[in-house]
Amino acid sequence: MYPRLFELGPVTVYAYGVLLAAAYLLGLKVAMVRARARGLDQARVLDLGIYIIVSALVGAKLLLVLTDLGTFIENPRELLTLVRAGGVFYGGIIVAVLVAVWYIRRVGLPLWTTCDVFAPGIALGHVVGRLGCFFAGCCYGRPSDLPWAVTFTDPFAGANVGTPLNVPLHPTQLYEAGAEGLILALLLATERRWRPFAGRTFWLYLLLYGASRFVIEIFRGDPRGGVFGLSTSQFISVVLVPLAIGMLTYLSRQVPAAPEPRRARRAA
Repeated sequence: MYPRLFELGPVTVYAYGVLLAAAYLLGLKVAMVRARARGLDQARVLDLGIYIIVSALVGAKLLLVLTDLGTFIENPRELLTLVRAGGVFYGGIIVAVLVAVWYIRRVGLPLWTTCDVFAPGIALGHVVGRLGCFFAGCCYGRPSDLPWAVTFTDPFAGANVGTPLNVPLHPTQLYEAGAEGLILALLLATERRWRPFAGRTFWLYLLLYGASRFVIEIFRGDPRGGVFGLSTSQFISVVLVPLAIGMLTYLSRQVPAAPEPRRARRAA
């Protein structure tokens, strides 16, 4: 656990910030490579990637505020902590998708093909981002006596994000990084198999992530807000998973059936 990598005079370089930047850059690089292979406009895809990065940062921090609104209302100075807080992933992806759809429609990119281009990059970026969470000590798990439980000891993490110190915890950051890695591998392995159609990779990603996030939330120990007895992210997953199934079903039916081969006529 190294929440602070090193200091350059008055400037502190944080592990989370470095890995978050790496996550966005890697995700964008993957998207650009995939866009080139599909003949999409490189300049517009790059611009879209920048829009996605900015809107994801804003959305993640906005949902963080909403999940703990009482604290920020009682102590507005807590808003300053948003500068070093990562935020809630679901908030970032929701706002990023809305902004992306607006931009895609505005410039005339193919909607679902473009979404498919970005999905694996989002998964890869999330793997790296969760490793940043692990280094920072945020998004920590419940106490655990399992052999792979982790114990955080850095006082800075305790003061910065409330990480329980000297207590074995579920490594939920690694659970999610591992789940995202498996999702990424599955997306790439199955993308051109079965019955491919535009939008399948994107909605399959949201389906698999929503299901995995719901389960991982059970082991989370940090405060995350709640809706109807579920954590905020679990509630979003409950909405997202059936939506993704519905969209996969709908989009698969938009693909025209392949014409049956004509039978050769027998000579009379």
